Amino acid sequence: MLRFVAADLKRHWIGVAAVALLIALATALGVAVTLGERALRLGSARAAGAFDLVVGAPGSETQLLLSAVFLQAAPLTLMPGNVLAGLIRDERVAWAAPVGFGDFVEDFPIVGTTQALVDGLGGVSEGRTFEKLGEALVGASVAKNMGSRFHPAHGQVRQATAMHNDVTYAVVGRLRPTGTAWDRAVIVPIEAVWHIHERDRAGTGSPLLQAAAQGAAETSEFDQPIHPEAVLDPSTPGLPAIVVKPRTVADAYKLRQAHRNDRTVAIFPGEVLTRLYGTLGDARRVLSLVAGGAQALVAAAILLVVVLQVMQRRRQIGALRAFGAPRAVVFEIVWLETFAIIAAGVLLGFGLGYTAARTGAHLLSGASGFTLPVEFRSEDWQSALVLLAVTGLIALVPSMLAYRQSPAQALRN
Repeated sequence: MLRFVAADLKRHWIGVAAVALLIALATALGVAVTLGERALRLGSARAAGAFDLVVGAPGSETQLLLSAVFLQAAPLTLMPGNVLAGLIRDERVAWAAPVGFGDFVEDFPIVGTTQALVDGLGGVSEGRTFEKLGEALVGASVAKNMGSRFHPAHGQVRQATAMHNDVTYAVVGRLRPTGTAWDRAVIVPIEAVWHIHERDRAGTGSPLLQAAAQGAAETSEFDQPIHPEAVLDPSTPGLPAIVVKPRTVADAYKLRQAHRNDRTVAIFPGEVLTRLYGTLGDARRVLSLVAGGAQALVAAAILLVVVLQVMQRRRQIGALRAFGAPRAVVFEIVWLETFAIIAAGVLLGFGLGYTAARTGAHLLSGASGFTLPVEFRSEDWQSALVLLAVTGLIALVPSMLAYRQSPAQALRN
C-alpha cells in the first residue's frame, strides 16, 4: 500500500508540492512570530541583566533604558553633574559610572565612561585599558584592530552632521564579550567626551577639566593622562545617565527611591523591560491572530482542494473497488496521501519558520548589538504534535468521501 501511495504522490508531484508549500508558508508565519518574539524577550532581558540600576534626568524611563543600556541614539535631558559625585560617595553604592554619548565612529556609538564601568562589564580581553584622553576601548563586535586610529563624528556614518577632525582616538584594548549592546560600542574616557562637547564654553567648569582641555588643545591626539578624580568634582558637566551597582538588593531599592525626585529618576532596567514586554505581548497576540487566520484560510483552501481532487479521482477509486479493493483499503490510501501532503507542509513550515526567525535575529543582533537566542522548546514540539494530530483529523474528511463512494456509480460517471 505504501508503494502505491508513493507512486501516486510522485505521479501528481506538481500539485502535491504546491499544496505542501502553501501549508509550509502558513505554518512558517506562526512559527517565526513565536520564535522571534521569544528571542527578543530573552535577548533583551539578558542584555539588561548586566545593569542593576540606571539614574538619569526626569523624563521617559523607556528612553533612558534604550539609550543607556541598549545605546540607541536619542537626546536625553542632562542631570546635574554633582549627582555622580554623590553616588560614588554613597556607602550603598559598590560603584557608579557616568555614561556620555552622542558621537559615532562609522555606525558604532562612542560612549564616554570611567574604569568602573569597564571593570563592571568584565574588563579587557586584549590590549589594556585607557590611560589617556585619546585612548579608546572597542567592544567585542567592533571591527577595529589594536592601534587603529579614528576621528569621532556627530551622528552615524550616513547621517553625520559634523566630523571632529581635530580629535583622534587610538584603540588600545578590546572588551570581553558581554552579549549586550555594549559589544558594538567604542569606550572612551568621559573626560574626552566632556572636552569635545564643552569647548564652546572654554574657561568654565572644574579646574581639572580646564587643565585637560588646555592639554588636549596642545596635543592633537589627546596625549594627556586621564584624571579619575575629575568625576568627583561637583562642577562637572551635566550627564545623560549614570550606571549604578548597588551593594545589596535592599540598597538598590533605597537608591531608586532616593533618586526619584524632581532632579533625577532611577530605574531598574528589568522592570522597565517588563512593561515593554506587555506591549510586545499585545503585538505578538495580534500577529498570532493574523498568523492563525492565515493558517485557517489555508487549511480551508487545502481541504477544498483535497476534496475536489478526490471527486476528480472517482474513476480511479471506483476502479480500485471494482478490482476488489475493500473500502478500508481505499480509506487508508486516501488518508495516507492526504496526511503525507499536509504533514510534509507542517514540518517544512517549522523549518522555514526557524530559518526566518534566525535570519531576523541575526539582522537585529547586528543592528542592536545584543544576542537574540532563537531556539525550539518543548512547547514548540508539543505544538507540532498538535498540528500533526489536527492534520490527521482533517485527512479523515476526504477519506470518508472515498470510503462512502459506490464503485458502480464512480465508473458510470
